[in-house]
Amino acid sequence: MITYGDGRYRVWLKTQKVGKDRLYILGGGERPHIGGMVVKEPEKEVKSMILEDHKDHLVMVPIAEKASDKYGITAVVLGGIHIEDATKEDIEIIVKNCKELMKCI
Repeated sequence: MITYGDGRYRVWLKTQKVGKDRLYILGGGERPHIGGMVVKEPEKEVKSMILEDHKDHLVMVPIAEKASDKYGITAVVLGGIHIEDATKEDIEIIVKNCKELMKCI
């Protein structure tokens, strides 16, 4: 598991190999949850499943794309990050922290 950030801005990413493919679980904030799932197969468009009004796919799509493109595998990312009453600044910090996690893929 890799982590980035502190306190309520801390995000984490767990990786599990499934054969040659990879499953990533993304979480963080005040209350990690499952807000969606993203699947990226090599040379195909990303597929997203979004639960309710969650916007977690916005940070999961780039993770799936990077992993799939880098390793030539099917990458699945699921999870969610939650900060209660998040401001625009809160969201910007979380997105930045998720980009830092991507450097380790």
